[in-house]
Amino acid sequence: MTQDEALAILKTGANVFLTGEPGSGKTHTVNRYVAWLRERGIEPSITASTGIAATHIGGFTVHSWSGIGVKRFLDRYELDRIGSNKRVYKRVSGARILIIDEVSMLSDRTVEMVDAVCREIRRRSEPFGGLQVVLVGDFFQLPPVNKRETNEGSDQAQASFIKESGASLRFAFTSPVWRKAKPLVCYLSEQHRQEDAAFLDFLSAVRRGTVIEKHRALLRPRYSKTAKNGMTELYSHNADVDHINTAALAKLPGRPSVFVMTGVGPEPLVLSLKRGCLSPETLSLKVGARVMFTKNDTITRQFANGTLGTVTGFAKEGGLPAASAQVGAPIVRTNAGRTVFAEPMEWRLEDGGRVLARITQVPLRLAWAITVHKSQGMSLDAAHMNLADAFEYGQGYVALSRVRTLAGLSLAGLNARALEVHPEIRAKDGEFRAAAAAARERFRAMPPEELAAFHKNFIKACGGSLEPVVSGGRPRPATAKKLSTQEVTRALLPRGLSLSDMARERNITAGSIIAHLESLAKKGNVDPFRDCAHLLPEAGRFEKIKRAFEIADKKDGTKLLAPVRALLGDDFSYNELRLARLFLHK
Repeated sequence: MTQDEALAILKTGANVFLTGEPGSGKTHTVNRYVAWLRERGIEPSITASTGIAATHIGGFTVHSWSGIGVKRFLDRYELDRIGSNKRVYKRVSGARILIIDEVSMLSDRTVEMVDAVCREIRRRSEPFGGLQVVLVGDFFQLPPVNKRETNEGSDQAQASFIKESGASLRFAFTSPVWRKAKPLVCYLSEQHRQEDAAFLDFLSAVRRGTVIEKHRALLRPRYSKTAKNGMTELYSHNADVDHINTAALAKLPGRPSVFVMTGVGPEPLVLSLKRGCLSPETLSLKVGARVMFTKNDTITRQFANGTLGTVTGFAKEGGLPAASAQVGAPIVRTNAGRTVFAEPMEWRLEDGGRVLARITQVPLRLAWAITVHKSQGMSLDAAHMNLADAFEYGQGYVALSRVRTLAGLSLAGLNARALEVHPEIRAKDGEFRAAAAAARERFRAMPPEELAAFHKNFIKACGGSLEPVVSGGRPRPATAKKLSTQEVTRALLPRGLSLSDMARERNITAGSIIAHLESLAKKGNVDPFRDCAHLLPEAGRFEKIKRAFEIADKKDGTKLLAPVRALLGDDFSYNELRLARLFLHK
């Protein structure tokens, strides 16, 4: 199934399991669907099974979104307690679409608990309380951790609202709620990562369990005891990775330049973002350091999550090479020969289109070595790995499928388990493929006007607009109800754009954007802390501005800008002061 075909099915509002081989474009398809929804004024609930995956997509973990946290079972008391949590209640009751990324790493038990919370809060008996649920992932990749229940609590509590159904229930698709939800399977067939036909055939053979001598012969020339210069090494344990990276950095001459992550928002949310971010909280770099980009460059497309390179220097503000002190953005020479200024980027936690918290860091990490777990979802130019001790089904497959070509693969060792996938998954994969083929034929045979009617009815059911509210940051066509200039600015806020980016999109000055926000806030149409958190000045500067306003207010009882600017000096612009003032008004 192509990405376009899958997108057409998603737009009908049907429950969907979106799957496919690594590099088939699952995340890209989800992003297109999310953009389509937002253009029509519909905000999906975006979640993932792990903190790392959640950080990639700018959403919650599904555990946090649903309020289940680290619980292993729910009794009636716990379910009532979650339902009385105002934040969880607001999220779940107001949701229309629930997206769960990396669903392969969720156990059947977790899926059942999320379903129970949704049905309880939404007071509807349908699976997930009637939400459209979009399950995204590949079960051939890392499986969930299936821990046995302890004997905590009473026997009555153990025979609770959600019951243990036996050790055989492990994967999310074995859950009864999966069967009740009846998700249409969209099995993507396009390939956008592996560029080597022979290597792609080998990976497909691993999935099918049909690895034969010709496939093993492909690997023999790839054996090497040590990594070639410039290759990232993959290991199973963090301790091995940290030791290799720290030792390699220490061998380089000179003092390291240190980049410290900053955060804005409630502390628990900021901590959650930090835990899921692939860039470390404190990043130490030197010239000659091997690095890997940890975020996609969606603007200039100079790098992607997993792009490898070497630090060649540091820059001053504006991208000019530093003459001496290493104080500016790292300058990275990628393996493809491109020079990139690695300026800080943001990771955000969003809910309902609002930025709740954000962290800022240089999008790099040391890349002499990384763990297999953290490599999931990445596309690497090259990697050296030792799979002689692979012990889990799918572990070897995840590692091997990170690289784009066979030429980029280097092996220190390989055991039989590294080329095995879970037999239950292999059997289930045949069912998924058959179901996807049936869905594809069904929708191909559907008249275009009937499919369009499905799309329109789903938009109406979600309370959305049939015409795009905002497209590419610009007002919808003149044939639709015209938005006021302030409403157009307000519609940009969920995208988390900077002040300058919003001004560029609107083709107006930054001062005009701030004026719109001030007017909207005064009318109560915008809550600065809820809707504009991404525009809040950096914490240290904001505290200085806040203190200056307090001092100035004692003198004249107003929040005028000129006295504050006089106290702070020219280092603080009037626009920055106006933005800060938004967050100081009661």
